[in-house]
Parts: sequence; structure tokens; C-alpha cells
Amino acid sequence: MGWVRHLDAELAEPPEVLGGKAHGLVLLHRLGLPVPAGVVVTTEACRAFLRDGRLPRGLREELATAVEPLGTSVSVRSGAAVSMPGMMDTILNLQPTSEVLDDAVKSVFASWDTPRARTYRTLHGIPHDLGTAVIVQRMVFGDRDDHSGSGVAFSRDPDTGANVPFGEVLFGHQGSDVVSGRSLTRPLHDLADREPLVWQGLRAALHRLEQHYRDACYVEFTYESGELWLLQVRPGGFTGAAAVRLATDLADEEVINRDEALLRVSPQHLRHVRTSRIAPDADVIARGLGVCPGVASGRVAVTADEAVRMAAGGPVVLVRPETSPDDIRGLAAATGIVTARGGPASHAAVVARSMGKPAVVGVADLGVGTGSVTVGGRVAGVGELITIDGTGGEVALGRPHLMTAAEDPHLHRLLDWADEVSGDRSGRGEAERLAAAHAALRSCRPD
Repeated sequence: MGWVRHLDAELAEPPEVLGGKAHGLVLLHRLGLPVPAGVVVTTEACRAFLRDGRLPRGLREELATAVEPLGTSVSVRSGAAVSMPGMMDTILNLQPTSEVLDDAVKSVFASWDTPRARTYRTLHGIPHDLGTAVIVQRMVFGDRDDHSGSGVAFSRDPDTGANVPFGEVLFGHQGSDVVSGRSLTRPLHDLADREPLVWQGLRAALHRLEQHYRDACYVEFTYESGELWLLQVRPGGFTGAAAVRLATDLADEEVINRDEALLRVSPQHLRHVRTSRIAPDADVIARGLGVCPGVASGRVAVTADEAVRMAAGGPVVLVRPETSPDDIRGLAAATGIVTARGGPASHAAVVARSMGKPAVVGVADLGVGTGSVTVGGRVAGVGELITIDGTGGEVALGRPHLMTAAEDPHLHRLLDWADEVSGDRSGRGEAERLAAAHAALRSCRPD
């Protein structure tokens, strides 16, 4: 079949061939949702490039023919089978001539083997031999005019699981500005007043995707001159309290049954359901947006290298203006993350969630110097102990008292269902009760 596939293909190949991003784009097209025209170079071509050091024979000609209908400006993006946020190259607004397009594809293929990408795969147990696909799409411009913009959207709140769309948007900007964390974003619902037709289209798309996945979903979108385009989709991947509420709500809505709801929540999820919170008497020096629940204490580090070095002596909290893929070693070494800029879809937020680390982003007036951080006239030097609350968004000096979160009613219901399935009401721990239900459900399933 060659090295190139069209995104409007009727027969979807697996993510191992198309990459996860292109696989989602094919799904969007098949559901009749708006996707810019494009093609994908398969992961097989990447593996051949990494093995031989050159593009595989026939790819250049095949790609040149495939991109001809896409117009005078394209985007070139990576798309591995497993999501690796920000770890590989993206090239926007490229004129698709053949010395130019070849170089862009080579650049994306080669970025699979950068130190930051290898570090990320090692941390997440992703095999190094998968390779990445490359997606070439017609450019859509979120900065075209006053009726253009970009954003990200969850069909439900990823922090709580509540059935309300959640995300962020930038008016008059490209999508890269949203996820970088460098620009001040607006809450997603601001789109309703500014561009009501785009908002209606986005709400309808999220509903259609929930019906397909039978799950919450996440999309990246751009609207150009009032016309909505979807650029990426994947299931929500909620954890902790959000996963519990989502599972129970979907069962109540009769989208899934109670058995499936139980199986969608792992015992490991329960570690993050009743997270502690910083007590009211803490010496709070800053407030931002909590984007990954939990409390973390550690010494202040202001660079990735500093975090790696200091982590050998105990927990550290990495404090940055914003994070980038080049900070991945420091993010991995830190016990918690704080950034001055960014929102719930910023690089710091996405990576923190993937690693299960408490994080606070968008801290107003936070200044990061070479030897200290300052906020609101207060100073915390490198090496000073701070504590962050990834639920409430507080940053406090020292190690304050903590308070235990109230009982979660959704968890209570889920565990009642678990006890009904297992037949055991002996009052064991929450994780053990859920694990017993999982074992009972699996024992009833045919091989």
C-alpha cells in the first residue's frame, strides 16, 4: 500500500501504523466532523528512516503527489502510536515543495530519537522501536482575523469529572500558543459569547465523540474566519476523583453498565481520590490554577538541571516561567511543578497529569530568577522548602499542616457496587474492595 495514507480513508488502520493522532483524525472524518484535508506518512516509513538514515525509496514521489491538493500552506506534525506531548518536532505554515517537505519529514522522524523523547519514553515504558507517523495537513489559521482562534476542550471537567465542557481558548492565536503556556488563555466558555456558532459546533462535536467513545474526550481545535476545524481527538483518560465520577455518571446515563463502570476505575486511581489539602493556617505566598491533584513538598529548584541535581538529596519542586519539552528530565525528577504562565492544557499541566505529579500553573506575578523566586513581594530562595496544593492551586512556605478531603459520594456509590459484585462486605480498604470486584467480574468472563 505504500508509505502514505489519506485521512479520509474509509478503512482505518491501527494506531501502530497511522499513529494515534492520525487514527483519531480518520475517526473524526468518518463521523462527519470538520477536519482539514491531509495525509499521513506511516510509522513504517519512520522505522525505515531510523534504520537506514534516509527516506525510504518511493516516499518522496508518493508524498509529493498526495500533498498536491492541500494548497500552498501545510502543517507537518508528529503522531506516535502512544501520546508523547510536545516531545517531537512540529512545523507550521510550510510551503509544500518537495526539498522543503522532505526536510520537514526527516526532521520529525529524527526527533523521535532526541534525548527528551527517549527520556519521556523511558519514564512511561514506551518501546523505543515504535517510530512516529508524520501528518501533513492543510493549514488552518487561528490568527487569520477577528473571528479566528484556537483552543483545547474536554467534554467534561478533567479535574472533577463534572458533565460540563472544560478547556481554554485564545482569540486570534494559533494552537501552539495555547499549549506552550506562554500566552494568557481564556476559559473555554468565553467562546460562547464571542463565537456562538463555533461554540455550538464544538458542543455538538464533543457530544458526538462521547457517543462514539462511550467516554469523555479531549479535542484540539482551531476556528478560521468563524469556521470550526478539529485537529486532534482522544479519549479523556481521567484519573482520581474525576475517573470515579465519570464512571458513575456514565452508568447513571445508561451509556455503560455498572460492571463496566467498575472496570474503568483502577485501584491505583483511588490513591488520588481523597487527596489531602493545605490547611487554612498555612503561609500561602502564591495562588494559581491547580491542574493535577495532590500535595507535594520539596526544595525550590528553578532549572531542570538544578532539579535533577538537588533531587539526589531529597524532594524538589520545579518552579519555572513555563515548561518546555527540554525540561523533561527536571519534570521527572521533581515531586511537584509550579509555573508562572499556562493553563490546564499547557505543557506543564499535560506532563504533570501524565506523571501523576501535583502541579500549579498560571501563578500571577511569579518571577523566576537564577537564585530565587518572587511573588507578591515574598521571596523563596533556591533550596527553600515549599509545599504546593495541586487541587486548590496554593503555594505555601515550609511544610504546613494538611487536612483530609471530605468523603467522595461518587466513590461511596462505586464501592457499594463493588461490594455487590464481590459479595464481600467485610469492610476492607477501598482499593481492596475494588480489586475484589475486578477479580469477580473477570472470573465470569469467557476466555
